[in-house]
Amino acid sequence: MTDSSVTDATTASTAKPATKPARPYFSSGPCAKPPGWDAAKLATDSLGRSHRSKIGKQRLQYAIDLMRELLGLPDTHRIGIVPGSDTGAFEMAMWTMLGARGVTTLAWESFGEGWVTDAVKQLKIDPTVIRADYGQLPDLAQVDWSDDVLFTWNGTTSGVRVPNGDWIPADREGLSFADATSAVFAYELPWDKIDVATFSWQKVLGGEGAHGVLILGPRAVERLESYTPAWPLPKVFRLVSKGALTEGVFKGETINTPSMLAVEDAIFSLEWAKSLGNGGLIARSDANAAALDEIVAARDWLGHLATDEASRSKTSVCLTVAGADEAFIKNFAGLLEKEGAALDVAGYRDAPPGLRIWCGATVDAADIVALGPWLDWAYSQAKAAN
Repeated sequence: MTDSSVTDATTASTAKPATKPARPYFSSGPCAKPPGWDAAKLATDSLGRSHRSKIGKQRLQYAIDLMRELLGLPDTHRIGIVPGSDTGAFEMAMWTMLGARGVTTLAWESFGEGWVTDAVKQLKIDPTVIRADYGQLPDLAQVDWSDDVLFTWNGTTSGVRVPNGDWIPADREGLSFADATSAVFAYELPWDKIDVATFSWQKVLGGEGAHGVLILGPRAVERLESYTPAWPLPKVFRLVSKGALTEGVFKGETINTPSMLAVEDAIFSLEWAKSLGNGGLIARSDANAAALDEIVAARDWLGHLATDEASRSKTSVCLTVAGADEAFIKNFAGLLEKEGAALDVAGYRDAPPGLRIWCGATVDAADIVALGPWLDWAYSQAKAAN
């Protein structure tokens, strides 16, 4: 091949692509809406009504029933819709149940570090902290299960997940607290190994923010009914009344006023998800992650922040870009957004500079495939401007 033909090939490979992703929504939260979503398709009979009206409680209970069915949750587990998104749900669990025994916190990304901060600075607990750098998973064998254990199942800001629940013993003394917001509906979760799980509709379901979901196993319920924390609890955290679980919270009687529009939006997503089944949702996430992995493998300037495939996220996939700093990534992502080819793909602000591509079930694999040439174009443009 002559020098000129090499130049021509390089130019062709970095020319602005003719085809864009049909839905360029790759944000890691709030995430892409389900295929076929349209605001006009949302049910509206509950809007303008009290959430405590008959229809309000029915729709909240329906959302809970759909989540239970999709996740295959046993009747022993409660599902509550709570304020404050996944953060609110996880903090509710921490504030109401921690302090009964020792605490171990695992941190390998920013949200795990947030739970460390809350435990140390807000609750004044002296936890055992097991850390790993971005892109790595801590040594799970170090965990002492006589403690309550806090961890993120899928680290949204690092692209690192726990590979399975095998490291959680069936005969554990402490409770397992799983921040599972980027994992629920994307993996088969071992509910017998999870005492507390939290998530929000805005991740794999592509719902709206502000509302969290709290799932309690029987051991967590026992803790709530047998233990009173030493610290005062805000009203929005109170799950117990007169020593018994407030069961209404888990039957659609929310602690605070929810947005019924957000609830109807979540119901739309849940009904779409039900048409696929939880296995179908997982298959879509797997296909998206595989399509992105092919893109990465074909480019020497792209890499996975999570180097171990067994613990690599299949939803919030974090990528390294050769020679990139924060300014380079800002320009890179800005070029894609300006062209309407990919929105919100810059890595999380506390993570190493790089890209973050959401591969959850609401994304179409064809759009991941179409993204590849646009990454080439933006990379060449950003390099030229650097």
